[in-house]
Amino acid sequence: MHLRIQTRLQIRDSLHGVSICTSSPGLFPNCRIISFSKDSRKRLSGSLVDLEDDCIKLSLSQQVQITVETYPHYCGTDWTQVYTAPGCANKDLQNNVADCIRKLLYRVNPMEKSVTINVTEMREGHNYNLRLCHAKGYTCASTGPLTVIKKEDTIKSTTLSYSRLVPCLCIEGWSAVLDAHRVRVCPFRQHVEELWTGITFDPIEATLSWQPSCPVTARITLCQKQKYGDCIDLPHTSHNVTRQKVKYTDVESHPQLCMKFSMNSEDWIRCPFDDRRFTAWEMSRHPEGAVLLSSPGPGIFSVESCEVESVVPPRACQFTQNYTVKVEKLASVKVPLPTELCHRAFCLQVRRQDVRYSTTLVHCFDPILQTDLITSVNPTWIIVPAGVLLALVILTSLMLYIWLTVHQRRTQTQGIGLCSYEKQKDCARECVVAALHCKSTPLEGIFVNSPQNRNNEKANLLSD
Repeated sequence: MHLRIQTRLQIRDSLHGVSICTSSPGLFPNCRIISFSKDSRKRLSGSLVDLEDDCIKLSLSQQVQITVETYPHYCGTDWTQVYTAPGCANKDLQNNVADCIRKLLYRVNPMEKSVTINVTEMREGHNYNLRLCHAKGYTCASTGPLTVIKKEDTIKSTTLSYSRLVPCLCIEGWSAVLDAHRVRVCPFRQHVEELWTGITFDPIEATLSWQPSCPVTARITLCQKQKYGDCIDLPHTSHNVTRQKVKYTDVESHPQLCMKFSMNSEDWIRCPFDDRRFTAWEMSRHPEGAVLLSSPGPGIFSVESCEVESVVPPRACQFTQNYTVKVEKLASVKVPLPTELCHRAFCLQVRRQDVRYSTTLVHCFDPILQTDLITSVNPTWIIVPAGVLLALVILTSLMLYIWLTVHQRRTQTQGIGLCSYEKQKDCARECVVAALHCKSTPLEGIFVNSPQNRNNEKANLLSD
């Protein structure tokens, strides 16, 4: 199939021709310049001319961006449109385009990463070859072993495995005869997302690299991921790629350092260090006011400070004082800050200096209010012992209350039993006997030996 483009323009002496470019995801851009001769420009100057071009090849269901502009290009003299080619559902294509002639039917199983292929038409008396391959222009590079369907097999199908669904992955089949026509079906042209995998990092050389698995026209940039999902480009890190490998040497393995892939006005962000295997340097505030910089590996850091009115939200400030801090592996180093910053809100801008590509982070801290009396006192040293002491006092009081309650109930019970026995006798006659018996009872503990009691006892004895 070919794409036909028609345009109308007014010929000028300064107009040398027209440039027509097409671009598709996962494919090289295709540009063609139609030139005008010097004689034709003079002869047709000021005239409207209809121009038609049908030399641009097109694939089934291909989405293509078309750009037409003058050559040389002048501002406001270009035209752009996105066009999607018809697929095999078109009846005219079903009988005339090789990819639509239903010799190969396929079913994709994403869970198992496999494609099951059925061959509907096999040349009688011959085997049939099937494979998965990556299309590169007119050639197709195999991604796995060749599979043969025997001529005597009753089931004309097989299952092939793939690693990734990329735009250039195709199914190719042909009869096992010399110079047989090959049927190629490339149904995954829209799977651009899979192109941005395969990022590798060499920790020894600190090298970050990526190579496209399919020919692609894209721009690769290192960026620093922000809190709300944006990724700010690092200066001087952009590369335009088609087939070649992209490599960044001397890279800091920080979780916020990412790669941005840009193609056809779309961006994809991939952060290879956003993994538990990679740990980054950290800043923390000591209770006494010092700022500590710790790192899992050795590094040299640039620290710039500035004073702010408030850290929520952080106010913009001009970083002035600069410090160089060297941190050893798995160590923490105190940042040498002026004493007056401990009592004010301030921010620190930190960046690793011993690598070529690194992140720049800003940490802001609230002021710490200190006095001579509590500078070195940890609040937990007071709160924890006081809590333990209070718990012991409550527990002791509760046990004492329970013991007194039980003792009082026992005393009342024994006293009631004795009085019920005395009521059955003449109190005037038996009072003294009861009093004598009480000396051996628990009531002895509450007997009061006053002078009045001694006189009453003596009178009772004389009357008896």
